[in-house]
Amino acid sequence: MSVEVIQQGIGRIFTDPNADKAREFFRKKNRKLEPKVMSVKDAVTKFVKNGDYLALGGFGANRIPTAVAHEIVRQGKKNMGFAGHTSTHDFQILCAGEVFDKLDVAYVVGLEARGLSPNARRYMESGKVEISEWTNYSLSVRFKAAAAGVSFYPSRNIMGTDTFHYSGAKVIECPFTGVKYAAMPAIFPDVSAIHVHEADIYGNCRLRGITVSDLDLARASKRLIITCERLIPTEEIRRDPSFTSIPYWLVDAVCEVPFGSYPGNMYGEYFSDEEHLRGWLKAEEDVEELTKFLEYNIYSCGDHIEYIEKNGGIRKMQALRNKEFLFIKARE
Repeated sequence: MSVEVIQQGIGRIFTDPNADKAREFFRKKNRKLEPKVMSVKDAVTKFVKNGDYLALGGFGANRIPTAVAHEIVRQGKKNMGFAGHTSTHDFQILCAGEVFDKLDVAYVVGLEARGLSPNARRYMESGKVEISEWTNYSLSVRFKAAAAGVSFYPSRNIMGTDTFHYSGAKVIECPFTGVKYAAMPAIFPDVSAIHVHEADIYGNCRLRGITVSDLDLARASKRLIITCERLIPTEEIRRDPSFTSIPYWLVDAVCEVPFGSYPGNMYGEYFSDEEHLRGWLKAEEDVEELTKFLEYNIYSCGDHIEYIEKNGGIRKMQALRNKEFLFIKARE
């Protein structure tokens, strides 16, 4: 019995959802327990290519891989696809570099309560970006399908909406019950970056707080760059492996980047730098000011440490750490 397609959206599917083709790639992927520590610059040079489909972990401004986003812009990567899934400041950074020209859009342009990014809005209205519409949950389902090694997952959301019309989803009839579902095609990103609290040199990762789709994203990605607040001994990983959220065989690069989510926040580590994020939004109001801002904060910086040094250094980081501790205490 074949599955009947009742309706389909007009949006383009930017990645191949064929799970068997993805399995061929994963079958050949190196799973050796070997050290993968390198700099962010080397990781981006080695694993991020023009035209790749990119996904970034985190949620809103929480636990975003800022250092990788900066390096992608710094190296001038172009013509990429991007999953705009709960994407705020990371999206703002990528728009500043015009990194992508294909976008699976869910939540973008907005920086939550901070307001809208003027430059991200300009870029999205420029006609330079091809868009396929989804919701945050739809993209989560698409990553989950890829993580499970199947070409699609059924979902009950977006049917009967304009979002469905502009998506690449299809309405199908269940061959068992006759119930209608939206079939969400799998996303197998060419490369993804996820920032975590701790990792060992092989890529075994620990993270705390909200994960959203990051655990599925790690399993769906063909190449995975991990940045971590700190490297820890493998003996510590083995002491309690139940804390390991992302295992080493999914990981291609491990980069130790203290305060690597800055100016975003990191649960239990540091609060977001709201002053700096307001500075981004203000600079974006004028194209010339934005050019100067990007030169100072990204293009002239050798790495994330230099970026932090230019924006208050260790004193600012300590203040943000204290603010995070007070915030957590207030919620207890």
